[in-house]
Amino acid sequence: GFAGLAFADMGSVDYGRNYGVLYDIGSWTDVLPEFGNDSYEASDNFMTGRANGVLTYRNNDFFGLVDGLNIALQYQGKNDGLSKEGDPLSNNARKSIAYQNGDGFGASATYDLGMGVSLGAAYTSSKRTLDQMTQDKYDNGDRAEAWTGGVKYDANNIYLAANYTRTYDMTYMGDTLGGFAHKTDNWEMVGQYQFDNGLRPSLAFLQSRANDVDGLGSFDLVKYIDVGSYYYFNKNMSAYVDYKINLLKDGNPSNPNTDNTVALGLVYEF
Repeated sequence: GFAGLAFADMGSVDYGRNYGVLYDIGSWTDVLPEFGNDSYEASDNFMTGRANGVLTYRNNDFFGLVDGLNIALQYQGKNDGLSKEGDPLSNNARKSIAYQNGDGFGASATYDLGMGVSLGAAYTSSKRTLDQMTQDKYDNGDRAEAWTGGVKYDANNIYLAANYTRTYDMTYMGDTLGGFAHKTDNWEMVGQYQFDNGLRPSLAFLQSRANDVDGLGSFDLVKYIDVGSYYYFNKNMSAYVDYKINLLKDGNPSNPNTDNTVALGLVYEF
């Protein structure tokens, strides 16, 4: 969890386990019934998702001067690896290089243009840990960076959102390869419509592509079409179905799961 203080038009400050500022844009497409939010986002992967040790400042409507302009600044303390003796090198030390990070900072801004249209962008830059630089089989860069931009339309029962993200030395390619991609391009797009009878169908496309990996070339880490729907019985209870049409193929260097997947769920909110 996290704790913080709010100061009216001056904004708010909080510290603890919270979302990284890249998720300020990534959240716009994180609305699928079950899947999604996994082109580049992952928990404990720098500031792409849920992260430990983040200090965040937020200000909505830009000090009360510009309606709809929201900004955020963020600092993340290091979550290092283990020493040769197996002792933690920092608080929240992690054995796997996939979940480590050095000190980092980030910023985001979103602007509500009115009529349901919003634009947003975010940037983060973090030091990589010694383990990440020495154990990574494909990249030994000293910083992990990402920038993202997105657009959202939410009005008249229609929801449309899309974002594009470029990462450097940040996206882990899985345990088979055991390293990070020097550069990835990531796309997420989603469309939904809310019918008056409670039905909310959803269609989405997500892709993450690693570029120019040493000895392997370029290949997809994530690529699928998502077809699903919510059904709202009332304000407390809903059901959903979600079908992930996996577009990854056998022979992919990262050895991903290539199966299609279906999920069913029933949700009750108190």
